[in-house]
Amino acid sequence: MTWNDRFVPYPLGAHREEEGIRFAFASNADSCGILLYNKRTGRLKEKIAFKREERVGNIYSKHVGNIAAESVSYQFYEGDSIVADPCARGFLGKTVYGRERRNSDLKAVLGSRDFDWQNDENPRIPYRTCICYCLHVRGFTKHASSNVKCRGTFAGLTEKIPYLKECGITTVELQPIYEFLEQPVGDETKEAGYKTVEKPKLNYWGYTRGYYYAPKAAYAAGEDSGREFKELVREFHKNGMEVVLQFYFPQEVKRGEIAEILRFWVLEYHVDGFHLMGENLPVTLLAQDALLTDSKLWYYHFDTDSLYDKEEFPDYSNLAFYRDDYLYDMRRFLKGDEDILDAALRQMRSIPQKAGRIHYFSNYNTLTMRDMVSYDRKHNEENGEDNRDGTDYNCSWNCGEEGITRRKKVRQLRIKQLKNAMCMLFFSQSTPLIFMGDEFGNSQKGNNNPYCQDNETAWLNWKDMDRNKELHEFFKMLVELRQKHPILHMDREPRVMDYISCGYPDLSYHGESAWRSRTGGFNRHVGIMYCGKYVKVNRSKEDDFLYIGVNMHWEPHSLALPKLPKGMRWKRLFSTVSQTDGPDLNKTDDSEPVRTIAARSITVFISERAQEQ
Repeated sequence: MTWNDRFVPYPLGAHREEEGIRFAFASNADSCGILLYNKRTGRLKEKIAFKREERVGNIYSKHVGNIAAESVSYQFYEGDSIVADPCARGFLGKTVYGRERRNSDLKAVLGSRDFDWQNDENPRIPYRTCICYCLHVRGFTKHASSNVKCRGTFAGLTEKIPYLKECGITTVELQPIYEFLEQPVGDETKEAGYKTVEKPKLNYWGYTRGYYYAPKAAYAAGEDSGREFKELVREFHKNGMEVVLQFYFPQEVKRGEIAEILRFWVLEYHVDGFHLMGENLPVTLLAQDALLTDSKLWYYHFDTDSLYDKEEFPDYSNLAFYRDDYLYDMRRFLKGDEDILDAALRQMRSIPQKAGRIHYFSNYNTLTMRDMVSYDRKHNEENGEDNRDGTDYNCSWNCGEEGITRRKKVRQLRIKQLKNAMCMLFFSQSTPLIFMGDEFGNSQKGNNNPYCQDNETAWLNWKDMDRNKELHEFFKMLVELRQKHPILHMDREPRVMDYISCGYPDLSYHGESAWRSRTGGFNRHVGIMYCGKYVKVNRSKEDDFLYIGVNMHWEPHSLALPKLPKGMRWKRLFSTVSQTDGPDLNKTDDSEPVRTIAARSITVFISERAQEQ
């Protein structure tokens, strides 16, 4: 290798330089090079070999002069094989979603050079005030009922930002939006001796090794997916909202490359964070990366003890645990399993000491919230795997009849159970996340693994918002209530003790008698009280007392409310009971009020001044 100013091995891929383009390609092949095409006609213009002296390690670098970047597309070759650039910033043409493609079909282009970010700023929203929403870019607006101009695209999602903001969403998590082959070319189904070779199934989700530097072309309404995605991020930031991207890294992806990929998306696309997916990822190194300290990083687990000294707390907590333990414990409690109350209460108050935690009742790979109260078992028959795919452990209950029903009592119970679940979700201390459509009762007909379903099974049907208006309004009310009362989203896990000597613990549990809870064995009911003296609203006045009477038993139970400070009384705020259940029964005496909480319901009380009567 003869060193010269033209040899610049990083970053890999193709990049504009004065009077030309610099190409950098990692390969261990002795014979490799660049294929340049006319961008308009697609015809091969030139085949340019890398020379041995243009290689250091396994990286070749070459400057190609006297060429306009806007006029060409390119690929690499190794021997007789054509290779798409794994570090391409974009690919040629408007891709039709679901069309069969080979990796060798992908011709890379250099994206548009200039973009006006209009002085956007990353919101850096603390986990305690985040309301997260996970969605699939195509499935979110592809259904005709979405009423957007550009269905199933980044532009279509941009059109829905006002809806998300109205719902109180602060942080949107996007399933993979990097380029991947959703329909790889495979042999048509045919007989091969005694074996049947099947055509590969559509990869609707995108959890595969992808082209990690390029926004997915099929998710763009126009020709320039990079610009369209930038416009999406810019609009989210204008509305004070965040964009977090899912990245799946299988074992074959070099661990040293992951940090480079994440840095690229922060610098090029101004994204706010990443949900890291895959086994044995270098998350400790990523958490220590100086460029990523303002970016949210979500993973199954972080070793915060090795990341921070014992008394050290990060100025901006960007790490968060993201796993399914909350989902399983809370679903079991919701359907009335025994010996689960104590675990449910632990889940509702848990916050890691030096990180956040994302908690949810459903996600992309589970039964939706609507389906968890409508099906006892998964129904993945349409996936073509004889219902063997997807988890069998759903912790769901159909409320008396499997699937769609006309029985009024079953439908009313399902709505009540959904309201109960939403209450638990938003009265839990860590960061709530909801999967798209759960806020208005979206169903996937019992399919908990629609990885290959690019159809109405996985597309969000917006007509459900009108059909389930009561549920949608309830959801928005809970979001507003949570944000209004900081006692429901504290900085650190409640200690369940009176550490400011005000006469009340920050969090306490109650049973038939105040201060005497029973959380073991067959108990499925409890009173949860948050004391507002431990936080300030708008940094000025103390928050209110809040009491959540929870009864997941199929029989009504009485719960006592503790006596409030002098001059205050309890006011019933709302209940999840339906009209057919009848109102909560009230009993009072001189020492403490008692409420009989209806079966499978939650009633919420708030403190008020006695003179406000």
